[in-house]
Amino acid sequence: MLLDDFYTIVDQNFYEESHTLKTTIKVNKEHHIFNGHFPNNPVMPGVCMMQISKELLKNYIGKPLFMQSCNNVKFMAIINPEENPILDIELKINEEGNLVKVKNLSKFKTTVALKMNLTYQVIES
Repeated sequence: MLLDDFYTIVDQNFYEESHTLKTTIKVNKEHHIFNGHFPNNPVMPGVCMMQISKELLKNYIGKPLFMQSCNNVKFMAIINPEENPILDIELKINEEGNLVKVKNLSKFKTTVALKMNLTYQVIES
């Protein structure tokens, strides 16, 4: 994982009828990335939020992925890992050949923090 020890998976379920992977994670508020983003006021970087989604999808599919496109990215709330270390991430997955289209919804408690649509290409070895 690129985000080694940045978060741990608390719970994860795949719902076949809706093709949805629902994952609850706990962010490591002591991770060194928060030392610079920002000192005494930690904020999760948006790129880390995006990477978490990719890693969860990669682990579910079991193959490496290449982000082909990303659109409708909406960062809607700041995630402070000291105040809200638990995140719920919902990935609605649509596999089309070697492409995987995903609708992401990430939130803490009832607050939506991120919405985005992604298309990944599955990298065959």
